[in-house]
Amino acid sequence: MVAFRNSDASGRTSGLLLRCVLYSLLALGLIIVDKRYDQLGQIRRLLSIVAYPVQVAVASPFEGWDWFRASVTTRDALRADNTRLEAQLRVAQFRMQRYEALEAEIQRLRVLRDSTAGVASRFIIGDIMDVDLDAYRERVVVDKGARDGVFVGQAVLDAGGVFGQVARVGELTSEVILVSDAAHAIPVQVNRNGLRTIAVGTGDTSHLKLPYLPTSADVIAGDLLVTSGLGGGFPAGYPVGTVAEVKRDPSQSLADVDVRPAAALDRSRELLFVWLKPPIAAAAKTTPPAKLTAPSKAPPAHAPTGATDQ
Repeated sequence: MVAFRNSDASGRTSGLLLRCVLYSLLALGLIIVDKRYDQLGQIRRLLSIVAYPVQVAVASPFEGWDWFRASVTTRDALRADNTRLEAQLRVAQFRMQRYEALEAEIQRLRVLRDSTAGVASRFIIGDIMDVDLDAYRERVVVDKGARDGVFVGQAVLDAGGVFGQVARVGELTSEVILVSDAAHAIPVQVNRNGLRTIAVGTGDTSHLKLPYLPTSADVIAGDLLVTSGLGGGFPAGYPVGTVAEVKRDPSQSLADVDVRPAAALDRSRELLFVWLKPPIAAAAKTTPPAKLTAPSKAPPAHAPTGATDQ
């Protein structure tokens, strides 16, 4: 039994050795034929055509995975870039808005500065800190007070025209009453013909009234109202408003004149406190005249030194 197993194993080993030798000789022969002749090239091309679907089938899952991974990575990268660019755009828009606000503020300050030429001897610019929300009061609090020289009754302007007057002064802040306040009145004149009257507030920042004009007064819609300068509170010639509508009732002695304020009463943030230049005549009156002294009587130059009265 043991001898039979040994003979079987030796026969199997010799068979494998024989096949290895035959396959080696066959491979060597194919190599020589392929080297010397081109017959195997045609066979190889035919075999490549047959093997191509198999290669595609085998490579497709790996190529599909690579494409999917690249697609997801590219999409994530695009989303990240889009998010970053949107954030940069928002920051740029915010900065642009701030630049536009600063430019508008600079323009308003320039207009305020230019509006005081030839009228104000001194002016300061203040910012509105608070607005009185009382339905019956039109007042704002500004960050300039007695420490800055502000006084009660001082004229306050904005870039459009007359804004109001100082009603109360603190050490660091002041309260300004708007021209639209129902308790405020300002002397004005029609710029077209010089007609003088008084504009009073209505409690509405978009309307003023001229309650003291007779129905025969020469005033029409579109007339510009400017400060008359009477009373010394406001400089003369500053815009107060524009006549929006004139109603004349024959049964009434006074006309109903509606005025649109020139100042942006509900939008202005910077206000101008003005110190007026005194008129030349007034300055001359306030200057004390020089005192005149009578010439003293001196003795004659050639009087005799030893003369005596008779």
